[in-house]
Amino acid sequence: MILLALTMAVGNVMLGVFSAVQEQAKAELVLSDFQMSLLNGLAVSIPLAVLAIPVGLMVDRAVRVRMLLWTAIVWTAGTLLTAFAENLPLLFLARMLGGVGANISTTIAISLAADLSLPERRGRSLLLLTIGKYAGTGLAFALGGWLLGLFLAHGGVEGLAPWRSIHLVLGLFSLLIVLALAFLREPARLETRVGPQASIRETFRELAEYRSFLIPLFIGQIGVLMADAAAAIWAAPVLSRSYGVTPQEFAGWLGAVVFGAGILGALIGGFAADAGLKSERRGGILLGAIIASVVALPAAVFPLAPSVPSFALALFVLLFGGTITGLVTATALAVLLPNELRGLSIGVFLAVGGLIAFGVAPTLVTGVSALLGGETFLAQALAVVGLAVSVLGCGGFIVARKHAPQPVR
Repeated sequence: MILLALTMAVGNVMLGVFSAVQEQAKAELVLSDFQMSLLNGLAVSIPLAVLAIPVGLMVDRAVRVRMLLWTAIVWTAGTLLTAFAENLPLLFLARMLGGVGANISTTIAISLAADLSLPERRGRSLLLLTIGKYAGTGLAFALGGWLLGLFLAHGGVEGLAPWRSIHLVLGLFSLLIVLALAFLREPARLETRVGPQASIRETFRELAEYRSFLIPLFIGQIGVLMADAAAAIWAAPVLSRSYGVTPQEFAGWLGAVVFGAGILGALIGGFAADAGLKSERRGGILLGAIIASVVALPAAVFPLAPSVPSFALALFVLLFGGTITGLVTATALAVLLPNELRGLSIGVFLAVGGLIAFGVAPTLVTGVSALLGGETFLAQALAVVGLAVSVLGCGGFIVARKHAPQPVR
């Protein structure tokens, strides 16, 4: 479980560090906000949408620890390629590799973690993965900002620009997790109803039986994920443009905000999921997600905060709520669905959710800012999009709770 959490952390560092230094990459390569949104969104979401469902089916049938090893190899290659990409197409490819590895690993890690814990403790077990994820996301900003300041002061590695040197150093470090994963052992599968030998048609037919629950659940989590993805991608540019704060100045506290929201949200989300399951009420496991999405709703307007401290507080609340809903959703899938459907259901979610949240949300923000008057309206556009999709998320969780199935025993 600790190794799985570390894997999630490293993968999210490799995926997220580009966001921390994207203004430097934008300046060197002379890119627009729209082109940056493609690198942060579409480059990550397209391969995810194409591969998530096939990988989900493989997770329910193949040796998962070997799949996890290959995802780590892929994101490491993407990180190293980012350091040397000299044009938009090559950088787009590098971001695709980084996104595939880091995001696909989520499906595999959740499936492995579910078989390493009992159902009544699954929420608390999965919180380790959530902690790893947000530790990585927070470290991406903190390490990115610290290394940027270091390389700006002392020069990059072998003459590389500072933002490139950061990706080179972190990519080499990522090789350590690749080595560790080579020794991970496959656990036995628990709570199998049909079994891994079922046909793909039979598996999809069984998944369709849960559609009245899964569709609103996915809508709820996609809404929250869109708000969080847009915030993670555009928070740094908004701080630089609207508040006049440099990456070296905000990297430390921004990383702490992301990490703190992830840790606290994971702890509360894990215990809330387990407590909701023990209540034995229909959909009780989703109650924590409903409350969290409502609490985080007003925080979606964080880009319009009157000061940097209030910006940080509102962003913390938004990510805190998103962490809780994400963990509760993952636990619900791991408890309410049989083993042979977990990888597929998470794969479907990543395919649809990844394409919409990571592919649409960043570009949607740039589209709204263009309608408002241009790139100077980035903060207002981020607030409008964040608030709209957060409302959608709340509604989805409320409907999903009414159609939740009984836990699989």
